[in-house]
Amino acid sequence: MTLVACSVTVDRPDLVSPAIERAMQAKADGADLVEWRVDLLAMLPDAAGAIARLLRDSPLPTILTVRSEAEGGAFDGSPIEAARVLAEAIAGATPPRFVDVEASLLRDRRASDVVHAALAGVEESQRPSLVTSLHDVGGRPTALWTELERMWSDPACHVAKVAWTARTVRDNLEAFDLLASRQGPTIALCMGEQGVLSRVMGAKFGAFLTFARLDDEEGTAPGQPTVRELVDRYRLKGVTHHTRVYGVVGWPVSHSRGPIVHNAWFGELGLDARYLPLPVGPTWESFKASLAELIDHPMLGLSGASVTLPHKEHLVRFVQERGGALDEASFAIGAANTLIIDPQSRAIRACNTDALAGIESLAEALGRASDDLRGLRVAILGAGGVARALAWACANAGADVVVINRTHARAVELAAAFDGRPGERGPMRVGVGDAASIGCGCFHAFINATSLGMKDGPAPDESPIPDDVALDGVVVMDTVYVPERTPLVQQATSRGARVVTGTGMFVRQAALQCELWTGTRPSMISAQVS
Repeated sequence: MTLVACSVTVDRPDLVSPAIERAMQAKADGADLVEWRVDLLAMLPDAAGAIARLLRDSPLPTILTVRSEAEGGAFDGSPIEAARVLAEAIAGATPPRFVDVEASLLRDRRASDVVHAALAGVEESQRPSLVTSLHDVGGRPTALWTELERMWSDPACHVAKVAWTARTVRDNLEAFDLLASRQGPTIALCMGEQGVLSRVMGAKFGAFLTFARLDDEEGTAPGQPTVRELVDRYRLKGVTHHTRVYGVVGWPVSHSRGPIVHNAWFGELGLDARYLPLPVGPTWESFKASLAELIDHPMLGLSGASVTLPHKEHLVRFVQERGGALDEASFAIGAANTLIIDPQSRAIRACNTDALAGIESLAEALGRASDDLRGLRVAILGAGGVARALAWACANAGADVVVINRTHARAVELAAAFDGRPGERGPMRVGVGDAASIGCGCFHAFINATSLGMKDGPAPDESPIPDDVALDGVVVMDTVYVPERTPLVQQATSRGARVVTGTGMFVRQAALQCELWTGTRPSMISAQVS
């Protein structure tokens, strides 16, 4: 079973007591070890006493680490200086359970001798295990496999550790390959937002441990989940070799509540499956390359994905190019948000749950049946994948739809794709408006299908509707759900609109996705997206 180590930074002696309290919290949250990161503390003259207290009073087994600036830490001393700090701790009354020593330090003969002499001087039952480590904050180390082979062949190395900053989500796959080829206890993980997959699913490949942070700390490396996220949300200690992988593909995805909702549902359904953030750069080339490698990896077990901005149209193209299938909505709209992968044949298909979830949410607020919006005029703000889904759904139900987008040509393109085509309530009517159209007073509903107002998006403080537009009695629906009270939601609420937040649509479409993947539609009441 992969262990969870909570990293706690201790910079000064006066921070030892608060650090011990934080380690107690980590234990309560489910951590197995605490890593004392003493990079700055190690450079102070009274470091030894403070480190001894950390080791003596720790409520969990310890890893002692002095990380150099060259490898992403804060220690700016020489290898021999770092070695002496570690050696004094090793020789103390309460040695650490593990001591992390950089491979570069061990290549310094004097520093290596100091560390090994200290280890040799400790009774075998109390002797710390040596974690030999390599970190590269710039990207994949050029001699990655060579360095690991050297670590594995060293009798003094108990655990080999490599960590590097992921440049794409595909970097995680090499970390898994390293773990699958391990010749002894190994930690292989990717740092940064694009490396979260390795921090969780390394457990599927037998990682010795993974690192986490406490809820209110930044962590000692970018991309670290919290202890509670690893233990509760991702159920790390229940991950097996057979665990199926799902995720949310988009750019960005840090705002997504998909991991919260889907992992809760998987847990309720008793499924050996996990759902993770899979950030993929905004271009078609990035999407195609990343998704292909994730699907084709022989051991990952990717079984499906939610696909969000800006890749919904890319998903349709990808599935068509690989000979997969599209559902009716995806084919008609030209955009999809759900990828399903057959676990045996690996055949793929794409579906669009945005359309049904969106029309249900809107119709409920309008007091109409979701299949009959005749006589209503709906403004769609935006021209991306979700805008296409909602324009098609509304027009198919008989509404008069007007598409308004900052890039007018994209609005024209979207409208032309649907206007005049057969719909359930007769020929679809989809036209184009401009910014001035928003204030015409002729719409029964506005739908924001842009990323304006989205946390971590390009314009989190903006609303697509000008402040002087009358909204009294109009339905205003936002498809952005993080935060739930977007600038548009606040604006519309204050002006007497009937407001539909993005949460309802999000939970509806997510429940449909879960049903497509598992055959069971979960209870939407159980979904927690806050």
